[in-house]
Amino acid sequence: MANKLAIFWALVVLAVGAHQVHFWRNAHLDTDVLALLPEDEQAPEVDAAMRKLADEAGRQLVLLVGAKDWPSAQRAADEATRVLEASADDLEPAVLGTAALEQAVDFYRPYRDRLLTPAQRQWLTRATPEELGGTALMKLYQPAGAQLTDWNADPLGMWPDWWQARAAETSARPRDGRLWLSGEGREWVLLTWKSKVSAFALGDGSRVTAAVEKARAQVEAAVPGGRLVAAGVPLYAEAAAAQASWEMSTIGFGSLAAVLLLVWLTFRSLRPILLVGVSLTLGCAVALTVTALVFDRVHLLTLVFGSSLVGVAEDYGFHYFAARQGKAPSERGPVMRSLLPGMVLALVTSVVAYLALGVAPFPGLRQMAVFSAAGLTAAFLTVVFWFPAMDTGALPITPFAQRFSASITRWPRIASTRGWWATAAILTVLVAVGIWKLEPRDDLRQLQGAPAPLIADQRELGRLLGLPSPAQFYLVEGDSDEQVLAREAALKRQLDTLIADKVFAGYRAVSDWLPSEAQQREDAALSARAEAQAVAAVSASTGEAPTRAAFAEEPLTPSRFLAGPAAAAIRQQWLGTLGKQQYSVLMLRGLNDPKVLPRLAEAARGLEGIRWVDKTAEISSLLSRYRLIMGWLIVAGYIAVLLTLVARFGREAWRAWIPSVLGTLLTLATFGWAGAPLQLFTVLGLVLLLGMGVDYGIFLLEHPGDGSAWLAVALAGVSTLLSFGLLGLSATPALRSFGLAMLLGEVTIWIITPCFRPPDGKATH
Repeated sequence: MANKLAIFWALVVLAVGAHQVHFWRNAHLDTDVLALLPEDEQAPEVDAAMRKLADEAGRQLVLLVGAKDWPSAQRAADEATRVLEASADDLEPAVLGTAALEQAVDFYRPYRDRLLTPAQRQWLTRATPEELGGTALMKLYQPAGAQLTDWNADPLGMWPDWWQARAAETSARPRDGRLWLSGEGREWVLLTWKSKVSAFALGDGSRVTAAVEKARAQVEAAVPGGRLVAAGVPLYAEAAAAQASWEMSTIGFGSLAAVLLLVWLTFRSLRPILLVGVSLTLGCAVALTVTALVFDRVHLLTLVFGSSLVGVAEDYGFHYFAARQGKAPSERGPVMRSLLPGMVLALVTSVVAYLALGVAPFPGLRQMAVFSAAGLTAAFLTVVFWFPAMDTGALPITPFAQRFSASITRWPRIASTRGWWATAAILTVLVAVGIWKLEPRDDLRQLQGAPAPLIADQRELGRLLGLPSPAQFYLVEGDSDEQVLAREAALKRQLDTLIADKVFAGYRAVSDWLPSEAQQREDAALSARAEAQAVAAVSASTGEAPTRAAFAEEPLTPSRFLAGPAAAAIRQQWLGTLGKQQYSVLMLRGLNDPKVLPRLAEAARGLEGIRWVDKTAEISSLLSRYRLIMGWLIVAGYIAVLLTLVARFGREAWRAWIPSVLGTLLTLATFGWAGAPLQLFTVLGLVLLLGMGVDYGIFLLEHPGDGSAWLAVALAGVSTLLSFGLLGLSATPALRSFGLAMLLGEVTIWIITPCFRPPDGKATH
């Protein structure tokens, strides 16, 4: 039977190997940070909006190249462009500039008569024929170079004002064939580029970042006082990929090297090193395959988190070889059978704890849960199926192992003495005060792990260009395109009051570029009536018979607009059909004070089909809610674990249970005393601690007085300390908080578990 199971597992491993070849050839890895965020369960359309906004921006790269004067800024822009053009395999210039503006003007020309600003609409409604005629005469004698079109097509000269309103959405203006702005003591040229590869695809290094940095260095070297500021999703994605790659190497290979060194010191044999290494490798390989089969893509941070699996998966190999030491090769089967009950119980508690991570609505966390549970199970099966068959040689007890095994007798044991009760009282006070000092903080901004220079550039670009906020916006819903555009117009009337009060700077809406058909018909009729009066007044004054130009009879439709050149500026905000409804996004500019957000939320109340979205606040609220849910899950989990231990160990079950409880409480108290925030990811670390912490007590109860069990527990504790200690060094705040909670808890449990061991020789089951 054992041989059949070993062969079966070998076939599974071969299948995994074939999948690994396919997986790495296609690089199904994801660096999208949105995968780490909770899903909005009540409003999936909000997630769709966020995804659409992110996808549209996924390849965009925005650069401002500046210098102290305009000629120097132009020269700096030329230098940057020359360097970026050399990276033609990775980057291409985006269509943005005076040529794009001319194309947009030509596109809109047949619809000029129905493109009015609110101010123009009010003026045309109340203007007298005399005022209209006077304005038309003035425009007639105005130099032709100051107009966008001829007089007949725009006798009142309203079109430049409409374009001026569109230009107000950004600070950049055309100048000498470039887009220019002035600010912070410099003249700037705006450059826009696109990455040819998706920002979320794994590449061969940070090639876009390297090109930008090379351009920055060239600008600073070639132009005195020259400066380049860049921002874009590709830069963030490459930074995340580079950081994750470094952390995988540090955490994964660092843990593996430390584990293998421990194995060598303990057993002084190459065979345990090779077999433990095989179990760890297969654990990670199977975990990756299972995760890839369950999910479409595997997140890079899943692999970073999974690297810490090394600190757990080797426990089974440690227990086998620790029990196998000093015994004849013929006893390896009985040794494995004697270990199986404790190993199975430890596996079940750990896997359940890992899978509990998937309760939270984080796609990334669910991947981590599946990855870790599958990897741990694969490592366990490798030990059980293969180790007895491959471990054929002698394994003598080494002096290091002998000394460490004997150290259990010198470990203090809990007893009902005055000293122990005093220690317990002091710890109770310290824990109570520490937990009382805990401060929950669920602000999503605390999870920001991007490099500081990138964030600084992003903020500077936002100030100079007046870019809209991607985290706060209005989601507009309707039964049709027409209804969406009409509801946008109603919302804008509400917001215009807040803009007049200087609550925020402005907005960017699809209906500014594409009015509803009803609005187009109304404005076309209004401008036709006013311009007819103006043309008549000019005819009466000059004796000539000018005529007003003809315009398109059909209104400008969403499909035609989206296919035209003007849509590039606003396309990402037109969501189109999601489910059975139509959606658009109205974005806001100049949101610099969080205190104004309640007023913006209030502006949407009472408007049908309008929803205010503050994604930062929503996710922070969701983080808080699931932190509480997972906290209660820990309580329920400890009760379930205690019942499981009682079924196995009876009245002695508390000896394996209490250390984990104390480890959790002491970890929380340490966070409180240190002033570290209590976050969802801290609580998730404690959930995992629940399943893993009882393992030490289980093995000591399964084999009371057995020095080899203590040796295995000690090795497992040290390797876990190394792996989760390294995870605590992660630059990703969520992983760092998780790793520190696991590190503190595991070390505490490892130290105090032997204190609760039963008296030597006392049976526990």
